[in-house]
Amino acid sequence: MNVATFASANKLITGRDSLTQLPAEIERLGVQRPLIVTDKILIQAGGQVEELLPMEAGIFSDVNPEPEIEIVDLCLQVIREGNHDGLIAVGGGSAIDIAKAASVMATNEGSIELYVGTNLVKKPGLPLIAIPTTAGTGSEVTNISILSDKKEQVKKGIVSPYLLPDVAIVSPMMTLTCPPSVTAASGIDALVHAVEAYISKFASPITDALAIGAMKLIAVHLPKAYACPDNVESREAMVTASLMAGLAFGNAGVGAVHALAYPLGGRFHMAHGVSNSLLLPYVMRWNKIACLQKLRDVAVALGENVQGDNDDEAAEKAIAAMTRLCRYVEIPQSLREFNIPETALAEMAEEATKQTRLLKNNPRTLRKKDIEDIYRAAY
Repeated sequence: MNVATFASANKLITGRDSLTQLPAEIERLGVQRPLIVTDKILIQAGGQVEELLPMEAGIFSDVNPEPEIEIVDLCLQVIREGNHDGLIAVGGGSAIDIAKAASVMATNEGSIELYVGTNLVKKPGLPLIAIPTTAGTGSEVTNISILSDKKEQVKKGIVSPYLLPDVAIVSPMMTLTCPPSVTAASGIDALVHAVEAYISKFASPITDALAIGAMKLIAVHLPKAYACPDNVESREAMVTASLMAGLAFGNAGVGAVHALAYPLGGRFHMAHGVSNSLLLPYVMRWNKIACLQKLRDVAVALGENVQGDNDDEAAEKAIAAMTRLCRYVEIPQSLREFNIPETALAEMAEEATKQTRLLKNNPRTLRKKDIEDIYRAAY
């Protein structure tokens, strides 16, 4: 039986003035004592959100860029001590993922380790509003929380419909202070989401349309947002693209790029967007023979002229366009630039083979040797 489902945050609010709707949404959800979940760099943005609220809010600002499982426990402690009955995540994917996990841990018993995996969360969490400050992760509309395990040096995922935020408020104005390096890494991360969703074995006509639409916006507007951070039009296009890519991969899944990126984050603490961005062209070249026609569509979405080209030539143009876009926004091109020892590649390949939740979506089957070959090509 061929069945496709589609899930998202319960309510999406977008536009330059969308943040003004926060008070009404807090009231609608019946939240009396909200907790704002953010990081120390974005504490000012958290304060901006707090000023809009009709009641006093707490602030948890201990989120870090690649958040560990222990951060969820700290957030949960603050929730319980403050008797908070709802969460407002303000930040990139890290803050939103911590808030997602903390919201369900506040209503489900036991250790968070019990819920690592798919569909293991038993009950809905506290009401959650997600307000992204980057254009990349799409976490505001997905049902997954990615956390780092310091002991095992790997990233782990909790996947559950109960992690979908109740409301996503997506305003380009929240991204205007995003540093160029974060704009670049998060923007290419959104491109990875769109491309991997489009070539996924579980893609559908709905996710395909969202993925292609996201690619078109990113190709035009990411360089502009990077070059001119206060370009509101391009910032708005990028948050829209990130949202669309999030909806696409949240339903179709992502594949080998993410599977190979996880060991880089877990072992070497490389930022998620950077690791995805670096690996994208190398994985796509490996995948090419399994999805030639789809990569032809990617080439067109990225602005390439493929008229008269065969599918292989068009696919190469898609990969070249991805590589060029990464260079435009100064994404590093090799693992060597991060001082990763070549001796670690085989161990990383072994770790990546365990990411079966992701690898099953990939259009081409990867063995350990294949993964190691991709790492070596990217080295």
